[in-house]
Formats: sequence, structure tokens, C-alpha cells
Amino acid sequence: MRVQIDFYSYFKDLTGCARAFAALPPGSTIADLLRHLYVRFPKLAPMQRATLIAVGVEYQKPDYMLQDGDEVALFPPVQGG
Repeated sequence: MRVQIDFYSYFKDLTGCARAFAALPPGSTIADLLRHLYVRFPKLAPMQRATLIAVGVEYQKPDYMLQDGDEVALFPPVQGG
């Protein structure tokens, strides 16, 4: 299956792109996708405990099972002042 990944804020700088695509086996979870992304974009790995993940418009947990065509968004922690 193929999923789209959108990177927001300084995640774009860490990956060098605003959007990427990943081919994953059917039944893959967000955790599987993240492992794939940390190999492909090693600068993201240090952010793994603070990354916010949404599929479509809903925040999801790592055990969420992805579907073909899903749009996954990765956000850094929200900061305010």
C-alpha cells in the first residue's frame, strides 16, 4: 500500500521536504511507518517521543492500522508563549 506523509514546521527542515510517500505492506501500523521514516530521514529519529501524528484530521496512536491512500501528518510539539 502507499501512504502520503506531510511534514510540518521544522520537520520540513529535518527531512528536506514537505511531503514524501512510502510503500508499506498491507496491515502496517503508524509504528511501522515511523520505523521506515527514521531510517529514511535519520534526523527525525531524535524527535520520536515528541512527534504528533494525524491521519486525515484525527490524531492517532502508533498502533493505528494504516490504509492504502492514507494521508499522514507529522508535527513537532506545539509551543506557545
